[in-house]
Amino acid sequence: MKIKITSVYVDDQEKALRFYTEVLGFVKKSDFSQGPYRWLTVASPEDPDGTELQLALNNNPAAKTWQQALFQQNQPAAMFFTDDLAADYERMKSRGAHFTMPPTDVTASKIAMLNDTCGNLLQVTQLMQWKG
Repeated sequence: MKIKITSVYVDDQEKALRFYTEVLGFVKKSDFSQGPYRWLTVASPEDPDGTELQLALNNNPAAKTWQQALFQQNQPAAMFFTDDLAADYERMKSRGAHFTMPPTDVTASKIAMLNDTCGNLLQVTQLMQWKG
């Protein structure tokens, strides 16, 4: 068994698609509609056939409450991993990303937090070599 798709709720799918592709650097994987429903996913250009992230429209009251609570508590809705946080931080910042936490050393990793402009905080993590 493996994880193929996971979701993050967004308040505007078109805005989210621009942010996740133009700012974060993901690639659009799936995009189709049936009536008012739009199935939209992105994937890492480093692993385009790997796990997809669904950019799900947040029109569910319970999900909206959950999304807002996570944001208010400064909790990420999704976490991404990188081999070079400093370079990705500079790249995303130059593309307009608003970071709520710059790269910061924490136990065995460095993390940064940014606002996806669609109702979520995202964490970008670089795992460090353990020197114990």
